Amino acid sequence: MTIHLYFARRFLLILLGMTAVFFALLALIDLMEQLRRFNVDEIGFAQILRLTLLRAPEGLYQILPLLVILSTVTLFIGLARSSELVVVRATGRSALVSLLSPVSVALILGLLAVSTFNPIVAATSDQYHALADRFRSGGGSTLSISSEGLWLRQGGVGGQAVIHAESTNPDASTFFDVTILSYATGGTPSHRIVADSATLVDGGWELKNARVWPLIPGINPEAGKKDHETLVIETSLTRDRIRDRFGTPSVVSVWDLPQFIRELEEAGFSARRHSVWLQMELAQPIFLAAMVLIAAAFTMRHTRFGRTGLAVLTAVMTGFALYYVRNFAQILGENGEIPVYLAAWAPPFASVMLALGLLLHMEDG
Repeated sequence: MTIHLYFARRFLLILLGMTAVFFALLALIDLMEQLRRFNVDEIGFAQILRLTLLRAPEGLYQILPLLVILSTVTLFIGLARSSELVVVRATGRSALVSLLSPVSVALILGLLAVSTFNPIVAATSDQYHALADRFRSGGGSTLSISSEGLWLRQGGVGGQAVIHAESTNPDASTFFDVTILSYATGGTPSHRIVADSATLVDGGWELKNARVWPLIPGINPEAGKKDHETLVIETSLTRDRIRDRFGTPSVVSVWDLPQFIRELEEAGFSARRHSVWLQMELAQPIFLAAMVLIAAAFTMRHTRFGRTGLAVLTAVMTGFALYYVRNFAQILGENGEIPVYLAAWAPPFASVMLALGLLLHMEDG
């Protein structure tokens, strides 16, 4: 039991150190990107730093399998150089039994990542997008889905507007049964618009069969009502930005994804991408355990056999290959080429089987 706790503690310390190093690197790289994207003279360096820190957790979460495989390589290379693995084998313990500690740590880490770190990443990513939209367009834009339909708030130099739609088409370019409430710069309502549909065109919304009521004090809204067969109002939103907000599952907590998927389907959106993401998040602990097994399969050998650098390179490249296969399966699942559960769960289990096969061959073969 003591040796298992020793291996687990050492692996965890290496993983924490590796995480700190990559967090600093990602934050530095993203800081340069934010300085290029935004004018520091207009919003200030403090806001640039805030954007960087809000985006860093998402990048760190994406490279979590890489952190695990690098930490495992570092652990077993260190154990091999200090001959600790030789001592463990000499006591009669199998090398496979020695893997129980790092594999258990990887499984626990995966569970914590999905249950705790994922909601944090979702919150910071959502706040980053909202803040970046405000700095980019001069006003915030918020999109949400509820049982009452789709809600959207757009902002600009001319004021704010709240848009409600009952449903939309799958690519989020046309909204149906639309109601728009516009506010002047001071925050007072200026007019209300009801339309059969609203299509997003370059720089504006194209409304069909629109009715406009002015909401100016002293004017009867019904008396000032105007009907338009086609009406175009300005907007800073684009199709890509709307699809990114609704189409990016990472901005939704894994705890809220089931309800969000149901609301997406009710609003007319395709929720397949979110379904694949949800299942892949649930399979994350198994994939992290597979990364530990893959790295161990190539680095548990003693350093006297030589070619340590080649073994490390092979372990890392194999991990990258499995990560690529996992992402490729995700794309196939999102496009409907393969079932959702197959896309999410097949790569982790296949990776575990491959790693176990390599371990059995190298240790007992």
